Amino acid sequence: MSSAAPSLSDETLMQRVQADDVNAFEELYDRYSSRAFGLAIASCSSSERAEEAVQDAFLSMWRSRARYDETHGSVQTWIFALIRNRSIDIYRRNRRGDGLRAAEEHLDRIATLGCVEDDAIRRDDGDRLHSLLRELPDTQREVITLAYFGGLTHTEIADRLDIPLGTVKGRMRLGLERARMGIASPSAG
Repeated sequence: MSSAAPSLSDETLMQRVQADDVNAFEELYDRYSSRAFGLAIASCSSSERAEEAVQDAFLSMWRSRARYDETHGSVQTWIFALIRNRSIDIYRRNRRGDGLRAAEEHLDRIATLGCVEDDAIRRDDGDRLHSLLRELPDTQREVITLAYFGGLTHTEIADRLDIPLGTVKGRMRLGLERARMGIASPSAG
């Protein structure tokens, strides 16, 4: 049976996937995962993030398998579009996170200088950040804290909290939007 599977076309495998055939899905994964990883690592610039992008894209493929329409493109095109979109999302999310971590490192360097003004500014910024975080619902504060201060990926947070990945992403997005509104409002300071 396994010797016949590789000779099946992508479209035939996809029809089987749409009929809930896990083996056909595994065959497509085996066929495209290494090329997908190459595409993802070029966008994410980290093997861990690229792995997350590939996992998320293939999971999305499985979940949305009923929506695949071969008249809109080949299976390969669809898979690589999913990978590309997930990689871009992860890159953008981590670019913001990397920027926040760089800002935190900068604040740490300022603190070591011992300047009274810098210490006051750092304390004020830290107090404001803690205040904004305290205003968030517990579920949103928890995922943001694990991501930005714990350095965990969305997938790691989902595993640690035993909740779906989509829930983590939703809580993160809502919490960050609330925090941004708090930062932007003149009464927040």
